Amino acid sequence: MSRLEIGLWSFPVLLLLIFLRIPIGLAMFIVGLGGSYVLNGTTLMTLAQLKHMTYGTFSSYSLSIIPLFLLMGQFATIGGMSSSLFRASEAWLGHKKGGVAMSAVGACAGFGAICGSSLATAATMGQVALPELRKYGYSGALSTGALAAGGTLGILIPPSVILVIYAILTEQNIAKLFTAAFIPGILAAISYMIAIYVYTRVTGDTGQTRERVPYLERFKVLLTIWPVIAIFVAVIGGIYTGWFTPTEAAAIGAAGTALVALSNRSLTLKALVQSIFSTATSTGMIFIIILGAGMFNAFLATTQLPQELSTFIATQGYSPWLVLTIVLLLYLVFGCVMDSLSMVLLTVPIFFPIMSGLDFGMPAADFGLWFGILVLIVVEVGLITPPVGMNLFVINALAKNVSIAETFKGVIPFVTADMIRVVILTLFPSITLSLVWLLY
Repeated sequence: MSRLEIGLWSFPVLLLLIFLRIPIGLAMFIVGLGGSYVLNGTTLMTLAQLKHMTYGTFSSYSLSIIPLFLLMGQFATIGGMSSSLFRASEAWLGHKKGGVAMSAVGACAGFGAICGSSLATAATMGQVALPELRKYGYSGALSTGALAAGGTLGILIPPSVILVIYAILTEQNIAKLFTAAFIPGILAAISYMIAIYVYTRVTGDTGQTRERVPYLERFKVLLTIWPVIAIFVAVIGGIYTGWFTPTEAAAIGAAGTALVALSNRSLTLKALVQSIFSTATSTGMIFIIILGAGMFNAFLATTQLPQELSTFIATQGYSPWLVLTIVLLLYLVFGCVMDSLSMVLLTVPIFFPIMSGLDFGMPAADFGLWFGILVLIVVEVGLITPPVGMNLFVINALAKNVSIAETFKGVIPFVTADMIRVVILTLFPSITLSLVWLLY
């Protein structure tokens, strides 16, 4: 069997291990290690590769940004920022039809700007917003669907852990990627609110509306979210102006959210220890997936499969837009069975060289940013796509009296909105790149 054939057979084996419920990081590690052994024919060389890869992966300075952003999200949750964001959104939108659900989406967008994790955003905002949505008579389907979709804003609105991983894999500028994600992130929040507006008028599932809050009171409520705004400006503004690197920005953000939690007297010693342990657990899970993906991708590189695929597609004369459409559709399919981080780590080293070899009429640097945002959006859709959309299960676990079938039903309008947004951003790359062109 040739090296290329071994590389092709690795994918069915990997999918089999995943369906056998082996953790995907471990599954990728096993296939990569086993495949390397088959290719090398010696245990010594394979173990030597494992030693160098483990050290080379975990000693990377760039990866230190991940636990720092996760810790920032933990401190933001403890500091009560999620509650203040929801109250502010509710004061401005709660009097409209579907307004409380729109408020939940707006609060998710704000929390995502200081969190960087979709699951953390969904879980935190679910605890805050679900009681209010029940209080105002919203159905379980709309309540859980809106919060599951809103949670995805945590990985789209910068800072984003997934964007950092993509930047490392493709050697893109993290600051420019954060800039490119800003407008699509705002569009995502607006499109979800439009989806709620349309859904409530078609189905009549509007719930009750709050009394209109006077404008003076609305602006007073906005003052309560100044820590969120200050931290976001410090982190993102500091990166854009070049005052500090993204890793340093993550450290400053973690310190800032910790100070806010301390000022609210919510960061007790017990809460601090719990935050550190939660961050360490999440970081360990992510790093195991990174190691597994690194081993698998190193094996694939040895088989020359990514290079052969890139050459084959480039010589077939296929339209670049057709290839892009197929790749995005594959991401949607993968999202039904894989989590977002695993998808990015497994597929980007394969798909990015293929896509980079096609002519989309733009510089390579712009293409890397644009393709990254498109990947992030379709990965985000995977988080709310049945049957394995992680956000759906996180929110459904919080809503004790709502069946998973209702949650699946409630997320349909938001998945539709995502599909429309993907088409728009694919057809008009300037929407994604305009802010990058303006600032850089």
